Amino acid sequence: MTAPPNPPIPLTPQVACSPDTDADVLWYIAQHVPELRRWVVANPTADAALLEYISQSGGPGVRQALEILLESLEAEAR
Repeated sequence: MTAPPNPPIPLTPQVACSPDTDADVLWYIAQHVPELRRWVVANPTADAALLEYISQSGGPGVRQALEILLESLEAEAR
């Protein structure tokens, strides 16, 4: 995908972390809007491939968001 879906939707933290956001939009955000990547990490529908891409790409707050996600998954496993 090279552009947001038509009609363009405003890309906000709420869109990035909403479980109702389409996977294509999440990938677009991950590839083109680095300041929203940390919010995609918080999206419960973000799959492993998307999280890996974000992890490798980095961006503001990404490391901290991934640390929080991993800590929460470890806590659930206990």
